[in-house]
Amino acid sequence: RQAMKVFKAVGMTAAEVEETLGEAALLSRIGHPNIVRVFDANTVDVEAGRVGFFTMEHVAGGSLADFWRAHGDRFVPVETAVEVGRQIARGLAVAHRESPPVVHRDVKPANVLVGYTATGLRAVLSDFGLARSVNPLTLLASSRGTLAFKAPEALTDASADSTSADVWAVGATLYLLLTDAFPYSGDTEDPRALARTYAVRDPAELNAFVDPSLGRILLRALAPEPHLRHADATELLADLEAWTPAPPKPAPP
Repeated sequence: RQAMKVFKAVGMTAAEVEETLGEAALLSRIGHPNIVRVFDANTVDVEAGRVGFFTMEHVAGGSLADFWRAHGDRFVPVETAVEVGRQIARGLAVAHRESPPVVHRDVKPANVLVGYTATGLRAVLSDFGLARSVNPLTLLASSRGTLAFKAPEALTDASADSTSADVWAVGATLYLLLTDAFPYSGDTEDPRALARTYAVRDPAELNAFVDPSLGRILLRALAPEPHLRHADATELLADLEAWTPAPPKPAPP
């Protein structure tokens, strides 16, 4: 089964078609099990005019946002959340290793698809419509994406998106899965309207099943200053791969 993405703009010029289908070309070039696969990209003439489209793999199971909401008032199990984080980081790391690096700019639960294979859960990063290569000199790109998942510097500087800002978005996604909360105070619809407080609470304060080592990984990924954060998804993945669940506490005598 395949899914199809059709762009609403009609009557596009050749240059506009090329720009519109850039996402498909980018996804085809990167290619990774944790990045949605593209099969075909083209244009089609409809009654209203010419539109661009591409077909991609259908990932049964819905989005990570659906997966999170399905847990209701229960937290997503820690090991499950970490595995989702690892898989997102694996796909994103491939984009970050491009030369120059490609930044997604809109990592969030709604843009992660969740399915199941014979080996278990599979998380797939999708919707690269805002993805861009960073400036090879500054390693920065214009700030775009969903405000609730933007790093602090990307909210205050229109040209401050980066690989470490993508890391912040992955960290915010993991924090939400593990705590049912955002890693800041303020309005999630328009965080720039209120002063955000980036004194991130230790996730263990909100979920006792988050052990100190995992808490440190999350707090590093969510550091307000980019230089204190994981530089890219490869660094974040190394920390997540090294994490192992803490042994259960012995029952009291």
